[in-house]
Amino acid sequence: MGEAVRLEVAGTIVPARTFVFSGPAAFVVGRAENCDLRAPGDDRRVSRRHCAFDIDPPTVRVRDLGSRNGTYVNGVRIPSSASRPYELADGDEVRLGGVVVRVSSAGPGHRPAGGARPAGDRIGGYVSVRELGRGAQGVVHLARHERSGELFALKVLRPEAAIRPDMVNGFLREIRTTRTLSHPHLVRFHEAGSTGTRFFLACEYCDGGSLARRVTEQDGPLGVEEAVAVTLQVLDGLAYLHGHRAADAAGTGTEATLPDRLVHRDIKPQNILLSGPCASPLVKIADFGLAKAFERAGLSGHTLTGALGGSVAFMPRSQIVNYKYAEPPVDVWAAAACLYWMLTRATPRDFPDGVDPVSVALREPVVPILRRTGALPARLATLIDGILADEDPRAHVAPSAQELGRALREAM
Repeated sequence: MGEAVRLEVAGTIVPARTFVFSGPAAFVVGRAENCDLRAPGDDRRVSRRHCAFDIDPPTVRVRDLGSRNGTYVNGVRIPSSASRPYELADGDEVRLGGVVVRVSSAGPGHRPAGGARPAGDRIGGYVSVRELGRGAQGVVHLARHERSGELFALKVLRPEAAIRPDMVNGFLREIRTTRTLSHPHLVRFHEAGSTGTRFFLACEYCDGGSLARRVTEQDGPLGVEEAVAVTLQVLDGLAYLHGHRAADAAGTGTEATLPDRLVHRDIKPQNILLSGPCASPLVKIADFGLAKAFERAGLSGHTLTGALGGSVAFMPRSQIVNYKYAEPPVDVWAAAACLYWMLTRATPRDFPDGVDPVSVALREPVVPILRRTGALPARLATLIDGILADEDPRAHVAPSAQELGRALREAM
């Protein structure tokens, strides 16, 4: 499929319609009034909220929402208890009751811009299944290991980045960092290599997708218990990361003599991945491209340039002001910001359209969480607001990941 996808609706109970999507979207089908495609209220073959299409061009997935009569793909019923959505291909037909939805590309044979590789492309010992996502540095594929048949998340350095020494060094730094880590709540390293100028990093594939997608797919914020459970797993992974000492610390001279304990520096919903059952997922922190040994702060070439992207909403003010010297409290702040977002579907600060997000973060205060939602225990709201007060961490003692985890449990 191409950069946009079509859902072509037909069947016996709804008029023929075509929906075109050029960006990420959730598309819910059912009898309820708030569904994107609404079936007639008297057709009991279709549940009130029957199924949901997860669209992120060129990828389309469908998930049965616990319907009574089932969702069928090409005549085969998909399980409603599946831990992840069903992957759809160009031409697949999804049927629910008297509704048929056909998936098609908006431009046959069209390839995404920016060097995306088609399905079936071979990279090292892997075959690309589909693209999972992309950033300034690399493209991440769902890829099958040819020898073992296992699925992995394969990050490949983009061609335009491969000619920039800073990008290549950053990618190699990510490989060195990821391969030394081993913890249940950090994405597991598999292998790394290169084929000519194509550098790649293979890590475990998390079939539940990102926390960003999980929250966006549903109607409203996560429940308190679910959001706190996710955050506790994130904090457990951060506690390991902040105390980790690599066996093969990179560097020379003064840099090589210092411990290689790490700070992630880019904790956000897109970098928190989920696997296993939807009701109680296993949480994994991913993307260590900006991770840095904080005892060696300022000794490497890591700078703010190009690193912010969409991350600034989950960065404390102190990190923006002193990016190269970021220490563990910035990750703890970001974890609390992710909890705030899970509970409210809003970031701690408001970022108006057309306004530089960095200037907003440097100037505007965090909105107290109870202004966003009243459905929180008072102790939990006070704890979150206290962490996100942000400002200069030297002005007060910021909690460690372990300490925030204990405080969260007590606040519940």
